[in-house]
Amino acid sequence: MIRNETEYQAAVARLKEEKKRISEQEKRLAQMKLSSTEVKRAIEPMLSFHLQLEEEVEGYEKLKRGDLGEFKNLHGIGRALVALRIALGLSQRDLAEKLDLHESQVSRDERNEYHGITLDRASRILDALGVDLLSRFKSPVVERTKKAGRKAG
Repeated sequence: MIRNETEYQAAVARLKEEKKRISEQEKRLAQMKLSSTEVKRAIEPMLSFHLQLEEEVEGYEKLKRGDLGEFKNLHGIGRALVALRIALGLSQRDLAEKLDLHESQVSRDERNEYHGITLDRASRILDALGVDLLSRFKSPVVERTKKAGRKAG
């Protein structure tokens, strides 16, 4: 996951380099009189890496546009916190200042996607970002409760 503008710029530059490298490799392999199937098989790992990097760049661009996606049952809360910071246009330094932490701590936490974060800490981060997290329960228990309420009335 790309977490900041520096990583984004580096990834975009790397994409351009990889595209050129793939093209050069295809030409070299073709000059070796390999079949198109053999060429494709030989460059497949490079293409796979390129596609993965493209997806990361596109994901960061979506976050910058405010498209955060969803998470379920707090799985992915760490990624969501990183995504919120990016979508709000805040740097890791900005968030660190709001939390009265050193920027390196925020960087480390985000690199680990806030693994093992407490609810209290997540709440502090959401408050610092000025974001309210709303949740609702959707389960068979809630559905049964609704049905029972209708039968009683």
